[in-house]
Amino acid sequence: MAEAKKGSAVVETVKTIVYALLIAGVFRTVFFQPFWIPSPSMKETLLVGDFLFVNKMSYGYSYASCPSIRIGAIGLDIDAEDFCGWLQGGEGRFLGSEPVRGDVAVFRHPGNGRDFIKRVVGLPGDRIRMVDGVLHINGDPVELEPAGTFTEIMEPQGPQGIRPRCANAPVGDGAVCEKERFVETLPNGETHTVLNIGRQAADKTPVYTVPEGHYFMMGDNRDNSSDSRVPGQVGGVGFVPHANLIGRADRIMFSSAGRSMLFFWTWRGDRFFKGID
Repeated sequence: MAEAKKGSAVVETVKTIVYALLIAGVFRTVFFQPFWIPSPSMKETLLVGDFLFVNKMSYGYSYASCPSIRIGAIGLDIDAEDFCGWLQGGEGRFLGSEPVRGDVAVFRHPGNGRDFIKRVVGLPGDRIRMVDGVLHINGDPVELEPAGTFTEIMEPQGPQGIRPRCANAPVGDGAVCEKERFVETLPNGETHTVLNIGRQAADKTPVYTVPEGHYFMMGDNRDNSSDSRVPGQVGGVGFVPHANLIGRADRIMFSSAGRSMLFFWTWRGDRFFKGID
């Protein structure tokens, strides 16, 4: 009798775990997806180590709304296409809606399938170009106002130990790393800050005409961002299809500057629950 009760308890425990995983999977697929900021491409809007939830209801649902499960240590790599590849036909979205210029959006990279986060600057039909570091949309430069200097300490950031790039380089460990800071205003009136390190190849580009059903994405840390300015087949992102949008980032929930969230002395309390502009 005792063995029967023990077996029953094990079965109930397994069922509870399975149900919990199913509920968590449905919640992540339909409502919100957690996202850690792994790179400096969206500074100062988003810093390495910021943790946020992506609102999947913002743009509706596509195959990209399904989770990818990658655990390198055990060789597990289950892609969203494996779960929801059947949704890719045609428009590929259910209850779909269009992003607004200036949204900070998470999307699946059109080439490698990894989750990226950038700002939507170009809508279908737009002509996008960079001229001397200034974004031009449909032939007109966006409004760009100097806003002082962005500073941070030169030190490893986040789990990957990424070191910042600086306008005042070379900069030694523990010294102040500086970047020029500007407030950029898009044609719809949306404002946000962008950073400048110095003259880069991506500061001057040809004219990109955004195809129908696609978007042009850029990082706010303009000189340290792999984005739509470079085609995906040569190491960039290229145009992002509507079906690849996962959701909009609205609020930072937690932030840590250290290599682990357990290092409480590296927590950035002033960024907890901070809205994303």
